[in-house]
Amino acid sequence: MSDARLSVLKTYKLYVGGKFPRSESGRVYEVTDSKQNWLANAPLSSRKDARDAVVAARKAFGGWSGATAYNRGQILYRVAEMLEGRRDQYVREVAAAEGLSKSKAAEQVDAAIDRWVWYAGWTDKIAQVVGGGNPVAGPFFNLSSPEPTGVVAVLAPQESSFLGLVSVVAPVIATGNTAVVIASEKAPLPALSLGEVLATSDLPGGVVNILSGRTAEIAAPLAAHQDVNAIDLAGADETLAKELEIAAADNLKRVLRPQPVGDWAAAPGTDRMTAFLETKTVWHPTGSLGASGSAY
Repeated sequence: MSDARLSVLKTYKLYVGGKFPRSESGRVYEVTDSKQNWLANAPLSSRKDARDAVVAARKAFGGWSGATAYNRGQILYRVAEMLEGRRDQYVREVAAAEGLSKSKAAEQVDAAIDRWVWYAGWTDKIAQVVGGGNPVAGPFFNLSSPEPTGVVAVLAPQESSFLGLVSVVAPVIATGNTAVVIASEKAPLPALSLGEVLATSDLPGGVVNILSGRTAEIAAPLAAHQDVNAIDLAGADETLAKELEIAAADNLKRVLRPQPVGDWAAAPGTDRMTAFLETKTVWHPTGSLGASGSAY
């Protein structure tokens, strides 16, 4: 009996609504490494896939945005735990996707896991940074608090297939938004594998939906979609970004324009969280002043 065996090739699928569908188009495209060696076939998402992802994200928004910030932090930390357990797999995938040495790929994966932990810690603190009581001239409480924008379309960075991906997805969901993510067109496999981690963590289905394929082809219907509230253009070139901005203006989407990032491993700050937050301000009377001039 021969000891030789055939490898079990992985069939990559989309991640939509907590499930793993194939593209409704039935199409795939070849993904190659830096030396043009075949790695896998990835789903080539269609407009219908994009619309299905938006429906899933909208359905999940109420529950996710209504969860306590502390609970969201727990769930994000659980994702980091799951990633840590599959670290070796991601090192291999990132090394192949980006043409990196094993040690360099390991640095990228470790930074991505740490970034999940970092955003997990921010979930119940960001409101204290961007919200608070406002001084007003009158017997009123005036309180401002941040609320999630809604469904956010995210174009993942093209060159940083995993660390860049985590850096744009984690802040969106940390603040209570749901996301439709377009993976790096050239290197989608780490993103599609992330769906497997999200599905086995405590993250509700639909909070993050991951599509692969031609970025411009998928992004166009998302930018024009009336039920998408915001779009992050991190993975768009200058020409595509301009076209998507014009489409996004139709329903006054929030747009985060592409920004040059020298090093995705650098400290991210809070900008990507605040970019997709709305501020709600509430006025409330303090009641009549007493004889002593005090009020509650």
